[in-house]
Amino acid sequence: MPSLTNPKHERFASGLAKGLSASEAYEQAGYNPSRSAASRLSTNVNVVRRTRELQERAADRAEWSAADRLRMLSTIAHKALSDDPRVAVSAIAEANKMQGSHAPAKHQHAGPGGGPIQTVDLSNLSDDDLARLEAILGPLAVAGGDPSGEGEAGGTG
Repeated sequence: MPSLTNPKHERFASGLAKGLSASEAYEQAGYNPSRSAASRLSTNVNVVRRTRELQERAADRAEWSAADRLRMLSTIAHKALSDDPRVAVSAIAEANKMQGSHAPAKHQHAGPGGGPIQTVDLSNLSDDDLARLEAILGPLAVAGGDPSGEGEAGGTG
């Protein structure tokens, strides 16, 4: 069924299809508020038909997209398995995420015994004090795998 010839009726049917109440859809369509008129229009045969059609189209799109995406990921995984297993693993991981069987990574940082991480305020240290600390701690950063000595924070300043 094509769009309704009356644009307000079409907007009303669209609002109903989206889950609005008849009164809300009636006002959104551009009519003055009237529960009785909204109720009457919601029983109009053409409006009922058009609303049902719009709801079915939305359901088809939603159903198709989830099912089709899973089917496509499955196809990718099977085809890529022999050529590039990394692609297959990625496709399987995406399918798992879609189906909710992929637990999100949880990173939690804590201090001793699970308590808060202790911090030290170095903002009041003199340049000489900071240079001494860098001389002591700098080699530890290099031993930790960061040859720049700058750590992950990205610089000394």
